[in-house]
This record gives sequence, C-alpha cells and structure tokens, in this order.
Amino acid sequence: MSSLNHNAADVTRADSGSPDAEAAKPLCTSVAECMDVYFRTLNGHAPKTLNLYDTVLEQVEPPLLRATLDYCDGNQSRAAELLGLNRATLRKKLTQYGISTR
Repeated sequence: MSSLNHNAADVTRADSGSPDAEAAKPLCTSVAECMDVYFRTLNGHAPKTLNLYDTVLEQVEPPLLRATLDYCDGNQSRAAELLGLNRATLRKKLTQYGISTR
C-alpha cells in the first residue's frame, strides 16, 4: 500500500484546481487563528481550564476522526493508516468519543 503522508503544501496544491481553492488554507493557519481568538476572548483573564492541551485535543480529535472515516468510506483500517495510528488505537479513540462507524 502506498504512503498516505502529506504535508500542508501537498493539500493546498491538490486543491488548487478546485472551485474552493481560494478558501483552502493550511490547517495550522486555521488552528492559529482559532487560538488567537480564544486568547483575545480571555482578555487577560485566566482560562477556565488549566489543561489547554487536552482541551484542544478533545475539540480537534472527534471531527478529525469523523472526517477521516467519511473520507475512507468507513474503512477503519484505511482511516487508521491515513491518521498514522494502528487500528486498535483508532477504535479506542472512536469509543472514547462515542463515534459510531457505518
């Protein structure tokens, strides 16, 4: 099976011919923008959670898992490979977030 690893530049290049190409931007840009808004919203106050890393992962992982499964037509083995996880780890995360598969 071929490697499914791609960087943000690969994704941007792959989308360059699509009608939505202008809206495409690297994921890191979207995350940085969201984090900037989050910290601006705090307006100097302490966040409610002191474990920001886990909070971000809890917000990012479920849609990542759902989108990857959708992209792979529900094939967990293919989704696990695309995510760089073994299948058992993917299944554990699906259970953790209550995500059902087709």
